[in-house]
Amino acid sequence: MDSYLARFQPDGDGYLVTFPDIPEAITGGRTLSEALANAQDGLEVALLTYAGDGRPLPTPSPRPAEGGSFRRISVPAAIVAKLAFIDAFRASGMTQVALAAKLGKGETEVRRMLDPYHKTKLPTIEAGLRALGKRLVVRVEEAA
Repeated sequence: MDSYLARFQPDGDGYLVTFPDIPEAITGGRTLSEALANAQDGLEVALLTYAGDGRPLPTPSPRPAEGGSFRRISVPAAIVAKLAFIDAFRASGMTQVALAAKLGKGETEVRRMLDPYHKTKLPTIEAGLRALGKRLVVRVEEAA
């Protein structure tokens, strides 16, 4: 889950942006540049909402459906890491108390780490993933 397809359609004086894999993510903008920025924000909010609601994250489509102008919208690395941590915790079956003990932290801090909207620092997420038997891997690619 590093990017999702977004469909950009002319809409009056601007653009309407929808995500085939995430029907709740609908946004737009007066210019293409504004629509792209809003698409990034809309994607983040939708994915964090999925995590907050305990729903599984949608799998990104490999290629665009027919019709329309499609672009891939990247998920920021900090959001990918946060979502991966939340997903790993849920899959582990571990309690927040047990994770806190393993990390040597208070349960309140673990609750904040699992809050999709709390800005958890990357080293803290990495430590949480290690405690869950996972590791965070980052890669760099050419920009499209």
